[in-house]
Amino acid sequence: MTAADIDSERFEALWRRCIASPPAASPTEVRDRLRGLLGSPNRHFHNLDHIRDCLRRADEVASLLADRDAVEMALWFHDAVYEPGDSSNERRSAELFLSLSVGARPAFRRRVCELILTTRHCAPPRGCDRRFIDDIDLAGFGAPWDEFMRQGALLRKEFSMQTDAEYHRGQLYFLRMLAQRPTFFASDYFRDRYETAARDNLRRLLALLGDAGVPAPGAA
Repeated sequence: MTAADIDSERFEALWRRCIASPPAASPTEVRDRLRGLLGSPNRHFHNLDHIRDCLRRADEVASLLADRDAVEMALWFHDAVYEPGDSSNERRSAELFLSLSVGARPAFRRRVCELILTTRHCAPPRGCDRRFIDDIDLAGFGAPWDEFMRQGALLRKEFSMQTDAEYHRGQLYFLRMLAQRPTFFASDYFRDRYETAARDNLRRLLALLGDAGVPAPGAA
C-alpha cells in the first residue's frame, strides 16, 4: 500500500466519522480537493509530507487530546490554502473547511476552525488541543540542525519570487515573535522533548541572519 493510499483511507475514514454527506461534500471529493491543493508543484514544504509529519506527531499524543478527530481534521486543512506571505491563509483554509462540511455538528465545525486559526502562531495558545496543534505544527524547530536547515531550504523555495532581503525581513519578524515566547512549546510533552533543540536552532538561525539582539525569554 502506498503512502497516498494510506492518506486516502485515513482521511476518508475521518470524514465519514465526523461529517455526514450529503449535504456535505463526499469524502472522496474532499480528499481529491486537498490532494490537489497540497500536491501543487509550488508546495515544497507546506505539502502532504508536512501533513503526514503532523499526523504522526498527533498520533503520538492522541491519548492527551480532548478531541482527537477535531485536531486531525484541522491538521488536514490548516495549510489547504497557502499563498506565500499571505496572512489570510489560515482564515481561508478554515473557510474552505466550512464550505465543504455543511451539515456537520456546529460545535465540531467551530472547534476545527479554531484549531486551524491557532496555526497562525500569533500568540501562545490556550486550551489543551490548541496547545498541541500549535506544537505539532512547529515541531520541526526541534529537529537536528541539518534537518532543520533542510526544511528551511524547502520553505525558501516557496518564496522564490522574493529576493533574499525581502524573504529575510519576513522570516525575522516571525522568528523574533517565536523568540519572545515564555517557552517555545506550549505543552509539557513537546517542551520536554524538543524545547532545548528548538531554542538552540532559533538562536543559531537568528545569528546567521545577523540578528543577535533578541533577548532570551524573561530578559528585561
